[in-house]
Amino acid sequence: MYGKPLPIVDALGAPTASSNASAHTKSASFEYLTTRKDELVGWARKFSLFPYPFVTACCAMEFMAVSASAYDTDRFGAALPRFSPRQADLLMVVGTVTQKQAPILLKVYEQMCEPKWVMAFGVCATSGGFYQNYASLPGIDRIIPVDVYVPGCPPRPEMVIDGIMQLQEKIANGKHLIVNESF
Repeated sequence: MYGKPLPIVDALGAPTASSNASAHTKSASFEYLTTRKDELVGWARKFSLFPYPFVTACCAMEFMAVSASAYDTDRFGAALPRFSPRQADLLMVVGTVTQKQAPILLKVYEQMCEPKWVMAFGVCATSGGFYQNYASLPGIDRIIPVDVYVPGCPPRPEMVIDGIMQLQEKIANGKHLIVNESF
């Protein structure tokens, strides 16, 4: 009952020519539907970001400004910050990361479920900033992969929104593992 579809037969029980044509049409339409499903999943993920703010320094004020009503990240689908890495899919590293914080940041990243994305927020998270010493990490991309870099010290809220929009475009154009041949 749940196996292969039954072939189309005529009144005498002989298979008709349209049964072979329908099998070929189904595979072509399946590939079309797979592409459309991939775009649908990309669209849904694009507008349902749940950020985990890893906030350590002065860029926190700009992060709060981006979340406030004047800029309102809710219209981009990234309004509800999650303070558990298991519930988040966007890790926003905001500010300076020291060498002692690096293992903690790596542990937070490893606890996040797939798919996950990372945004380096500000010049300190991007390249270490003006701290050229042994204590600060010279860019978080030394320990975790970064998808979007937002420059500035501190970055303006418009730049952060532009970074979110770049990430959304990357998500929408990417491949989504939830879609395969059996789906």
